[in-house]
Amino acid sequence: MIEFTEQKKFNQEQVQELFLSVGWISGQYPVRLYKALMGSSTVITAWDGGRLVGLVRALDDGELTAYIHYVLVNPEYHGMGIASRMIELIKEKYHDYLYIEVMPEEKKNAAFYQKCGFSLMEDGAALQICNFDDKR
Repeated sequence: MIEFTEQKKFNQEQVQELFLSVGWISGQYPVRLYKALMGSSTVITAWDGGRLVGLVRALDDGELTAYIHYVLVNPEYHGMGIASRMIELIKEKYHDYLYIEVMPEEKKNAAFYQKCGFSLMEDGAALQICNFDDKR
């Protein structure tokens, strides 16, 4: 049975393994990734016993807007509703905020968020600067 928690009880190795399981480059920066998650407003994790199998991270301003940044589930656990449940937990936590926003890095993921109740921003466009380097 998958258990969900907002407690940051994960360690650096567990986080790295999860991020690398989905091929995300941030998994190559385990120290920085762990530090970023520990400093995040909200991190909800999914556990199969002692194994970290899913994670969602939100950053918020404390009042009006929460941004969902990471939503990932180990591929061995896809199709079990883990990502949807973590999104529901985020929506419950931030239900009093004016906005809960997500900017998926891949267009193909937009349909998933729409199924979770998000709407495409009419004129929205995601922008970013990538500063990849050897600061691992």
